[in-house]
Amino acid sequence: MPPPGQMPTPEQIQAIQRQLAIDAEKAGMTVPEFVEQLKRQHQQMMMRQMQMQQQQQQQQHQQGGGAPPPEDGHQHQHQHQHQHQQGPPAGQARPIVPGPPKPEAIALAKFLRSQELKPRTVILNGERKDMFRVKRALRALQSPAYEKARKKNPLLPEITDRASLENTFKLLPMSMLALRVTKIDPHEGHDHPPTKKPHGGGKRVKGLWTVRIEPQQDAQDDMYYVWLWEGSQVMRKVYAALALLVIFAVVLYPLWPLKMRQGVYYLSWGFLMFLGLFFAMAIFRVILFCITYFVLSPGFWLFPNLWEDVSVVESFKPVWAWHDPNPKKKKKNKSKTPAGSAKANATFAATTGQPAPATAVTTATDTQVATATPTAAAQRNYVAPKVEELADDE
Repeated sequence: MPPPGQMPTPEQIQAIQRQLAIDAEKAGMTVPEFVEQLKRQHQQMMMRQMQMQQQQQQQQHQQGGGAPPPEDGHQHQHQHQHQHQQGPPAGQARPIVPGPPKPEAIALAKFLRSQELKPRTVILNGERKDMFRVKRALRALQSPAYEKARKKNPLLPEITDRASLENTFKLLPMSMLALRVTKIDPHEGHDHPPTKKPHGGGKRVKGLWTVRIEPQQDAQDDMYYVWLWEGSQVMRKVYAALALLVIFAVVLYPLWPLKMRQGVYYLSWGFLMFLGLFFAMAIFRVILFCITYFVLSPGFWLFPNLWEDVSVVESFKPVWAWHDPNPKKKKKNKSKTPAGSAKANATFAATTGQPAPATAVTTATDTQVATATPTAAAQRNYVAPKVEELADDE
């Protein structure tokens, strides 16, 4: 058990859940029923303690000659039971205490799984998990889709303010359906340079975060959670059964009827012919390009997007295109060169008849101040603007 006032670690939470399952099995009950029984026993024990304290107070008052106030103890006991049943006051966030999955939490997980939370795959304890950001889940709980889902499923909690929103989301970590994680660095705190093989013997997957579960579970917007609940596994089991049936049918190919075996035989030949034509076309387009490169420079390609990273349909569009010897590449916008600035200053001076303002060029070594003056050719070609006076209309 963790020390009082300290959040349990994931290993301690799993040990508590296993112990609950073992005790519930010994008692012949399910885990939720066993938890409810423990709650009732705790309430009864608290009531007995209150009664004992009340009796001790009565005895002390009788010995002191005073009248016992029986109503105060009764009111205190009633208030304690009422607070225990109601939980935290409305509008106040409650702490996260892990426990068995609740029906409300499972309904909430099903709803969030159906929403577009933009999940990304991460590595948790060597396994791939789906990670999502808390703010996207909170937006989904505030969306009209959640209100529609509440009308269909009354198990989904009602959301009225920020506190109720966070308490609704906290149903996931309380039921161990999703837990908060953070990104870790295998070489954090080490003085040596990164090695090719991560510590612990685990293989790091390129482009995927390696995360760990945080002991402090919270529901802030910038936090990340991973799904531990993968939803219903019925369809996965159905697909696995179908895959086994297909493999079993392929193994029993010699026992198939003659017409079915002949159909598969002709289909296989047709598939091989299609592959042969495809590779022949790929070789022909290379030969055609080599010929047209010398005859009709720069040459043209048949199906130029054949090997590009596009869809199957886009691979055959367009049918042909000329070869581009200098493909254009996207370049970042660069600052104007000093020559371009001087040309712009000369144009400004030729247009206005005034020298261009001074410009400062700062480099890592020195600072130069350059004043652009109009060139002689620009002064000769300068024509002053004409101003015509118009008579006032009477």
